[in-house]
Parts: sequence; C-alpha cells; structure tokens
Amino acid sequence: MDAAATGAVRVEKVRGRSALTQCFARYPLKLIAPSKVGPASCDAVWLYALTYGGGIVSVYKAVGSKCSEQLLEQARVGEDALLVVIPDPVTCFRTAQYYQKQVFQVFANSNLVLVDWFTSGRYESGEKWDFRFYKSVNHIFLGDQPLFIDSVLLEQGSNSTIAERMQEYNVIAMVVLLGPKLKHIQDQMQDEVRKLMSVQLRPPTSGGSRYAMRSQSSLHPQRPPLIASCSPFGHTGTGMVARVAAVSTESVYSFLRHHLAALEAFLGASPYSAS
Repeated sequence: MDAAATGAVRVEKVRGRSALTQCFARYPLKLIAPSKVGPASCDAVWLYALTYGGGIVSVYKAVGSKCSEQLLEQARVGEDALLVVIPDPVTCFRTAQYYQKQVFQVFANSNLVLVDWFTSGRYESGEKWDFRFYKSVNHIFLGDQPLFIDSVLLEQGSNSTIAERMQEYNVIAMVVLLGPKLKHIQDQMQDEVRKLMSVQLRPPTSGGSRYAMRSQSSLHPQRPPLIASCSPFGHTGTGMVARVAAVSTESVYSFLRHHLAALEAFLGASPYSAS
C-alpha cells in the first residue's frame, strides 16, 4: 500500500457472501462499516466515509492559495459486481478552494452507480456561489481504455462571477449508471426525464391577438426549478449519465430518491431515504 494513502477497502466473496476483508483509514479519514443495513437476505456491504470535525477544514474557507483535495483512486469493480457511490452534496463555504478526483476500473459486466453533486454553498444563509474554485474529475476505465471522462470546473472570473453564470440555480448533480444490472433503472430514468422535460421546456402556444396582449413577464417565463438530461455512453450503450440543475437541494434529493429507489433490491435500503 502506498504510504501516502489515507484509506483502503476491499470487499470479496467469502463463503458465497460479500464481506469486508480489508478496511484501513488514517486521520483525517474515518471509515465506518455498519454490521447490518437492510434485511439479512441482502448481500451488500455498506461503508460510510467520514472526516473528523464534520468536513474537510479548508472547504470551510481557503487559507492563502491552499486547495483542499479529496481523491478516490483505483476503485476496482469486479466482474458481475456492483459498486454504489451515493454521497451527500459537496458544500463549499465562502472563499473555499476544492478539488476532487475519482477513478474507477471496470470489466465489461461490472456495475457502477456514481452520484457526484455540489451546491452553491450555504445559500439559505446568503452564501451563493461565493467559493473561489471547485473542480471535480471522474474517470471510468474499461481495462486500460477510457470509457467515461468527465470534468466540472467552476472558478471566479474577471468578466463574470460564478453566481452570474449560474443564475437562480443552486445545485448541480451528475448520476452515472453503468452495467447490465442497472439497465432497467437507466431505461426508466431516461423515459421519465424525457417526459418531464418535454412538459417543462415546451414553448408557449401562440394565441393570436391574445398572445400579443400578454405581459412582458409571460413572454419571458421563469426557468424550470429543475432541469435534467440523460445521455448514453459506451460502445454498446451500457452506460448512461444524467445531469441535473436545480434551484433547491431538496428537489435533487427527491429526484435521487425516486430514480434510485430500485437499488433497494441490491442494497437492502433505498438511497437517500433518510434525507
């Protein structure tokens, strides 16, 4: 193990059941593996990654030019295995600088659920897109070949602030679904998102002279409180990425609870059900 690593986890089949065979963490990382989540018949291992003090200190505020970093590297998902990464959103305080990178290696029949999302900050307290820098990188490799490469970068600019670019939206989320076990969830999410957006983004119908009499506000309707899109990836379309922009954190929690509810069959509990 690399001496610089702060944590390592291994889950393997032991007597036909998934078991945690290695779990190491060094300050400031803390790993908690609950003994039971969901019914005993469910073959899943749950793991919570925590940091002492409730967060990464420099995410609260940046010290000079220092940037807080969080890395999840070489997460290997075995054949026919399922890895589900479902964190709460990253919330950067005013002047924070934050960088994270996650790298996954999969087989052709591996299964992966990845949720990566962040908020504008403590926007209910008046901090809205006030951090200095945020970057999140996600790489998925099939063998040694890149399958999915994604990078999100937000930083304050000289011509416009992050808040000006984001308008009224306070939450950005990405959901990656990969693998044959998740095909039904992909199909359902794509279908429902398509229907939702066809209604929310439908242009106003022309009503002749009545349309001409509309107020200026009706000619420029408000943007939808939640916008989502779905796109397949991979040579055979085995992967799908959904992207969401929303006004409120709770609306994204509701989106995730609804569209990931079918994971309960694999995990023994529905993701974000307690949020």
